[in-house]
Amino acid sequence: MTIHQTINHPLDPLTLEEIKAAVDIVRFEKQLGEKVRFPMVRLEEPTKEELKARSNGKAVPREAFVLSLDLLSGESTEAIVDLGERKITSFERIPHDREPYGQPPVMMEEFFRCEEIVKADPAWRKAVMRRGLEEAELDLVQVDPFSSGFFGRDFEKGKRIVRAVSYWREDIRDNGYAHPIEGVVAVVDLIANRVVDLIDEEKVVPVPRKKRNYGRENFEPRTSVKPLDIVQPGGPSFKVDGWKVEWEGWQFRVGFTPREGLVLHELGIKDGDRFRPIIFRASVTEMVVPYADPGANHYWKSAFDAGEYGLGRLANTLELGCDCLGHIHYFDVPSHDDLGQPMVMQNAICMHEEDFGILWKHNEFRNGIHEVRRSRRLVVSFFATVGNYDYGFYWYLYQDGTIQLECKLTGIIQTSAIADGETYPYGGMVDDNLGGPTHQHFFNARLHMDVDGGGNSVTETEFAPRPMGKDNPYGNVFDTLTRTVKSEQDTSGLADGANGRYWKIVNPNVKNSVGKPTGYKMIVNPSPLMLADEGSTVRRRGGFATRHVWLTPFDEKEKYASGDYPNVHQGGDGLPKYVAKDRPIENADLVLWHSFGHTHVCKPEDFPIMPVEYAGFMLKPNGFFDRNIAMDLPPDENKHSIDNRTGKSGGSCCGS
Repeated sequence: MTIHQTINHPLDPLTLEEIKAAVDIVRFEKQLGEKVRFPMVRLEEPTKEELKARSNGKAVPREAFVLSLDLLSGESTEAIVDLGERKITSFERIPHDREPYGQPPVMMEEFFRCEEIVKADPAWRKAVMRRGLEEAELDLVQVDPFSSGFFGRDFEKGKRIVRAVSYWREDIRDNGYAHPIEGVVAVVDLIANRVVDLIDEEKVVPVPRKKRNYGRENFEPRTSVKPLDIVQPGGPSFKVDGWKVEWEGWQFRVGFTPREGLVLHELGIKDGDRFRPIIFRASVTEMVVPYADPGANHYWKSAFDAGEYGLGRLANTLELGCDCLGHIHYFDVPSHDDLGQPMVMQNAICMHEEDFGILWKHNEFRNGIHEVRRSRRLVVSFFATVGNYDYGFYWYLYQDGTIQLECKLTGIIQTSAIADGETYPYGGMVDDNLGGPTHQHFFNARLHMDVDGGGNSVTETEFAPRPMGKDNPYGNVFDTLTRTVKSEQDTSGLADGANGRYWKIVNPNVKNSVGKPTGYKMIVNPSPLMLADEGSTVRRRGGFATRHVWLTPFDEKEKYASGDYPNVHQGGDGLPKYVAKDRPIENADLVLWHSFGHTHVCKPEDFPIMPVEYAGFMLKPNGFFDRNIAMDLPPDENKHSIDNRTGKSGGSCCGS
């Protein structure tokens, strides 16, 4: 198939030809063998400063980052390839054989190989059959390789391992998660290609056999749902030029990486004749999902879905009229397989417009003026399936200047087998003999801010009631307390619903219409942070989930909230390590990192597939504009709207 291949800008993703060239150069120059794999090949992005120099005529090198892994030795390397000069400019071995360890992400090839290794292991076969399975049933057992966590054991230190749990299936289309095989966990060394540890608990819990399948053949579909069509007879309001998008004054560039998936570059908005930058780069750099069950099948589960697998590499092909509705623009993404061979991820990114209810309205009874405008938002999204869970990442842009990220959580919960007559103390029962462990999902968005260009600062605001007295005789006054954050450690980073604490990114060098710095307010949900004990390994490894907000000056080496290689890593990397330097962040090239998520206590309604849960945040203009910039929106005319009482359709719905 065809794919957009022209390079219009230094931030455009690597083309298929560039991916092939980068891998070939590394293979040839370093004489890599046929057992070498490539977990990640991506654009080595130019910095903000390099792009500014480009506007003055200075060339920006086109570079690729190539991560390789030797399946025979376990050695992994990072290379930077200058694609213009066709040479390697940097080549480093990853020191994962010494503290704090860490491995490249798990590849799809290794998922399948892990299942073969586990099923060939005599001890595993014996353990599974001890739970009532016949030997003839073992071929259909579902084996889930799972990133292992880290607990300081010898078979973990410097090793490339996964832990594997298993599920009974009678048929290939059965939902295995309805039938967990409790008390059996295999640890697989993916370099040695063998099981190096096996948990086979003495207590035998019978495998739940009740089927809870979700394929469409298992349900009689409703006949009550009438068609609901999204119609744009004049076409969409957005314009697309390669990877550049314009919509309702907004401009940005679309990017995509194997680890993060969707990236937004150079996001800003036109205000009159001016283009005003807001965010230089926005992405979700990490996730972690810690489980609260101390049992053998669950205590170690804490998948870092970006750093240990790669959200971009696990992106779905989105289906027209199902994943996205309306007039859709899809972006096909150049990518690569485990061998480093270029491939196209078709329909990986979806972009469309949505109605979003009322944007502004007033009905003035004194003079009969009634004005209302409907809100429309631009949606740029992708979905990634990581084992049992499916995650949607939706960036929304609004006509009033608001920016939003919404993460949609769905898919299938992890399950635990429960014996007859027993209760499940570490979560909720979801069916007969089936529990769902309580767990948390944490995302971290990295926002390299650029509000009005130049240096940015962050202010922290809280509300406080003022005591009754001479200046508050009726007790109704409360104060707004604002201060500028001076350094990385000069904030708790904790959202607090009791005092309404919020953060605002401002440009102290640019004044708005009322003489204050221009800015955007971060709207944070004061949701629970990581609840695991401070001494736990998952807390050390997922330290980014212990604050809602982190602030750092830009450092091109600090790309990910969990550090570069969280897979089988002992912890202490990422944001806690970055901010320990306590660098100044006033009037700086600033990065705001936001951790947010969902604490999930499972219930019957979550099974067999969990309805979508939502988590996310907003950035709203706060002193950025001198007015409501959506006042000039035209009144909508929706000719397809119908009065159900009369059947009358059409007409203006936005007043007089």
